[in-house]
Amino acid sequence: MSVNVRNNNIDGALRILRTQSAPTLSVLRDKKEYKKPGVRRREEKKKNTINSRKNSKKNNYSNRTSKMASKKYAA
Repeated sequence: MSVNVRNNNIDGALRILRTQSAPTLSVLRDKKEYKKPGVRRREEKKKNTINSRKNSKKNNYSNRTSKMASKKYAA
């Protein structure tokens, strides 16, 4: 894994490196200890519900703003 440093911006390069290595670190963290299949399923379900709520909030916000903009220009 490698990251190019532009304009001596080490902080930005570190941020990019962390985001690239995040999936690898999470996989290692998950394999660190054994989890029963039921526990894994519960955690996966919990993670998916959190993500779906986040995505629905994003979608609702974008829908509201587009409706507001259309009303603004329609009048």
